[in-house]
Amino acid sequence: MTETLIFELGASGRTSSPLPDCDVPARPLKEIIPAGLLRKKPPGLPEAGEAEVARHFTRLSSLNYGVDTGFYPLGSCTMKYNPKINEYAARLPGFARLHPYQAEDQVQGALRLMYETQRYLAEITGMDEFTLQPAAGAHGEFAGLLMIKAYHDHRGETGRRRVVVPDSSHGTNPATAALCGMEVQQVRSGRDGTVDLEALKDALGPGTAAVMLTNPNTLGLFEREITKIAEAVHRAGALLYCDGANMNAILGISRPGDMGFDVIHLNLHKTFSTPHGGGGPGSGPVGVKSGLAPFLPSPAVGFDPAGGRYYLDYDRPLSIGKVRSFYGNFGVVVRAYAYIRAVGGEGLRQVGEDAVINANYLLSLIRGTYRVPFDRRCMHEFVVSPPAGFKEAGLHTVDIAKRLMDYGYHPPTVYFPLIVEEALMVEPTETESRSTLDAFAGALLEIAREGFENPQLLREAPRRTPVSRLDEVVAARKPVLRWRPPAAEE
Repeated sequence: MTETLIFELGASGRTSSPLPDCDVPARPLKEIIPAGLLRKKPPGLPEAGEAEVARHFTRLSSLNYGVDTGFYPLGSCTMKYNPKINEYAARLPGFARLHPYQAEDQVQGALRLMYETQRYLAEITGMDEFTLQPAAGAHGEFAGLLMIKAYHDHRGETGRRRVVVPDSSHGTNPATAALCGMEVQQVRSGRDGTVDLEALKDALGPGTAAVMLTNPNTLGLFEREITKIAEAVHRAGALLYCDGANMNAILGISRPGDMGFDVIHLNLHKTFSTPHGGGGPGSGPVGVKSGLAPFLPSPAVGFDPAGGRYYLDYDRPLSIGKVRSFYGNFGVVVRAYAYIRAVGGEGLRQVGEDAVINANYLLSLIRGTYRVPFDRRCMHEFVVSPPAGFKEAGLHTVDIAKRLMDYGYHPPTVYFPLIVEEALMVEPTETESRSTLDAFAGALLEIAREGFENPQLLREAPRRTPVSRLDEVVAARKPVLRWRPPAAEE
């Protein structure tokens, strides 16, 4: 089954509401556009009626998968349901219609919201100061490493240009370090899936600028020796950076600042309720300990208690400067503020607890059929591999993922982290019910049975989707990015 394209629905001469003839005298196109840029024939736009166009795009929209239509267990992405009241708050005219160049006295409410969001995030993470400028997690990493670089340079330690990352890290960590002109050094994980402390100590030295960790890590495991790691990093004169992508697991339970981290970025579009996917919107605020506060991006949002007003502070001589136009993705910040105020401190803790409970419950349902490489209590997500015998039958993780689509589920993250062979990474989040988790586990178990009884069924999946399985190698090397008419009609 394939989707009929709007180009194929129309017919020559078919149109919607015709516009009246233009009553403005037309100038010859050659007087306006250079002859070399003029078309030799019409552009070949679809010719269809309004009803056909409306039905076509409405039908396409119904094929889109999102957290409002189904369970979205995409590991490491925290694709949880987002309360619609937060969308309403972000669309209030007083927020949505602001202009970033308005005078400060006209936007006191917006500045107050930004200032209070910074304070909330500092309290939640155990940091001292925050910036809301970065537009996403990787952008936050970029700002954080620039601050670390500036911090070392200000102290005269210009030789610190090496960033240490574990072999289970998010791919953005080494990529961001390289983008900042740093040298990347990888350390192995231990047999329990966490950082090998001795290997980390061996990697530290006078050239180390920072160690980037995610806690819980990308295997969904808590770094139990995090305080020892922090002590070793600081003893070497380096700083400890926390990739906060997995903050959803520890909200209200533990704080990275108390673990010894010096810098952290958060993903408001994961942990604090904004829908994401498909490129945005996002927000990646960065929090720092007091020693790094002077290097935060400029301007910072401040408060003058004497005058009772909020302001943008540009007087920051050690700042790394702006990292984004204006002051960040303000609409995303509004949603996060509404979310934090709605659930409160106790609610945030329940978010973390429920996320961990859901992940462990789901893992318990499939353990024994699917292989668990690091079989211990997980946090908010877990990583499994296909059942024993699948590889010998010529079946792989991608076959399980494709077959899940036939059951109506978005596949989990696959083949990540790289240190697990045939990885299947699942994050149920706190917003899913027990019945949803039971049904999803049932689908995984049924797929395992199908794999042994009828492996060809999995190799040919999906069968019930508008587009069947693609040749992903060809699609990557020869992408078709636009519709073209059949050769006979060109």
